[in-house]
Amino acid sequence: MSGFGHYARTADELEREILKRGIAIGIDWDDPSRMRDLARRALSCTPACMMKLLRSPVRQDKLTGELFALSELMLQNMRESAEIGFETHGGPAWKAFGRALNEEFDAGVRPPEAGA
Repeated sequence: MSGFGHYARTADELEREILKRGIAIGIDWDDPSRMRDLARRALSCTPACMMKLLRSPVRQDKLTGELFALSELMLQNMRESAEIGFETHGGPAWKAFGRALNEEFDAGVRPPEAGA
């Protein structure tokens, strides 16, 4: 089971960073409507959108961009661990955001095509 340790450790680290940014921008992890809105924005944010947020001088925008980038890492960690038969879960913030991301993805929210 030691081969799975890095997925759990990565989940813990991502959870901590997601939680920090969420607190800084005032996210209520128990508000499903707010979580779905945030997930919709994260999923529809193109690489150009992401860079704009990350480079913004506005702290709220920069933290939002960081949160979106962390959500990509979160999804990647879950996908990679699932490929080897290991389910990765984080804490409450991870679960709330992950659930909203999955709901929005299932509802058809996708990043716009490049150049569109």
